[in-house]
Amino acid sequence: MESATQLSEALARLPDYLAGHVLVSLAALALGLTVSLPLGVAAARRPKFRAGLLGAASVIQTIPGLALLTLFYPLLLALGGLSERLFGATFSALGFLPAMLALALYSMLPVMRNTATGLGAITDAVKDAARAIGLTPRQRLWLVEIPIALPVIMAGIRTAAVWVIGTATLSTPIGQTSLGNYIFAGLQTQNWVFVLFGCAAAATLAITIDQLLALIERGLSTHNRARVIGGLCGLAIIVMGALLPGAMRPHASQASYVIGTKPFSEQYVLAALIERRLEASGLRATRREGLGSGVIFNALAAGEIDVYVDYSGTLWANQMQRSETPSRNVMVNEIGVWLNRQYGISLLGPLGFENAYALVTKSNRFKSISDLTDKSGEMTIAGDYEFFARPEWRNLRETYGLNFRGQRQMQAEFMYPALADGQVDVIAGYTSDGQIVRFGLTVLQDPKSAIPPYDALLLVSPKRAADEKFITALKPLINAITVEAMREANRKAAEGMPPAAVAKSLAR
Repeated sequence: MESATQLSEALARLPDYLAGHVLVSLAALALGLTVSLPLGVAAARRPKFRAGLLGAASVIQTIPGLALLTLFYPLLLALGGLSERLFGATFSALGFLPAMLALALYSMLPVMRNTATGLGAITDAVKDAARAIGLTPRQRLWLVEIPIALPVIMAGIRTAAVWVIGTATLSTPIGQTSLGNYIFAGLQTQNWVFVLFGCAAAATLAITIDQLLALIERGLSTHNRARVIGGLCGLAIIVMGALLPGAMRPHASQASYVIGTKPFSEQYVLAALIERRLEASGLRATRREGLGSGVIFNALAAGEIDVYVDYSGTLWANQMQRSETPSRNVMVNEIGVWLNRQYGISLLGPLGFENAYALVTKSNRFKSISDLTDKSGEMTIAGDYEFFARPEWRNLRETYGLNFRGQRQMQAEFMYPALADGQVDVIAGYTSDGQIVRFGLTVLQDPKSAIPPYDALLLVSPKRAADEKFITALKPLINAITVEAMREANRKAAEGMPPAAVAKSLAR
């Protein structure tokens, strides 16, 4: 029954997710072809440039897709700020633009390489014959060389299309709606129906596009106009079928308010809760889910999103670069003043619970982090992707003299089963995580306060600071959620209950 509900929810989200995926993939592929085809021709005609052009494209290809996508966000954010100062106009650095540019770069190597290879393989006899009948260099290229090299060029385009469609699933953390939304949300909420649905949908789309391009390639090679028209019609049907239903639904750009989330289950639940509050007040809202920590903060400051929940310790250590640990109230007050002064961000207040980093073990013989000091050299610790680069980790090692034998990074939801199964000895967990109770784990005390408080704080963007109806709708959430209630909500989410249903139970 639960799987049927999850499948129904997945199908309901398909128009939006597929529309975003198709739009960014086709735009990136079109931009990549516009740049890489002329460069491929230049590489074929000027061999001394070939190594440099293909080498540069190869270097881009070695950058992991998620890293390349993420790098474009701060670059465009800086350019947008510069544009606003110089010209009084800016552009969105979140979502479509960085994803399209990164994916376009990712598509260039196979097209450029195959174009250069296909044109370079044309014999001198063919070129001499073309010259002999009086064709100009441009005519030789379009009427003789490209038609001969077309099968090889089309093979490169097909490869690029598959790469772009596959890599587009990674654009979720920078705010681009795609089929990757299923995968990121499913991993964080233990919704394996979402994960499988997203993978299957992306694979089906890639295979279908590849086969339609293959049909066009065969039609061009054999001068079969019907095949070419059939392939083009198939592509048109996919584009129209994906974009038209999506265009009839409210998107982030059309919604009155945009709620941001970080990529873990608690954030999905809280975003659903905020959405319920806004809709109860007659305000339309949508969510941009799975944004990275740095991306989501900058997006709020830039007005790309309107509200999200962050944590006092993250803001204190990462954004403010503060290392001392004051009392909870002092920290929250100083954070509020700093956010408003530096960025115009409003801190509405704490939600009432703390989700702090904490060292967690399976063994009951350890009660405090101090108990690990003499044993850490024999133990392995696991943390999420951020933890080992954060100031909290450095403070823990220095304060308690920890020197673990090994460190492992993994998705947050996989850490708890790994600890329960004995694959690691300690994890950097979260105090409000329901999986602590689920697996019967022990949260170690931090008597030396190496880890700062992590109160959940409701933040509002500068452009919404004076929106009284919006602020009024959100205020009932302040100090309304206990850590016990949040831990229970997180347990339900970890067991596969949809975030909207968890939020409904949390709001009671």
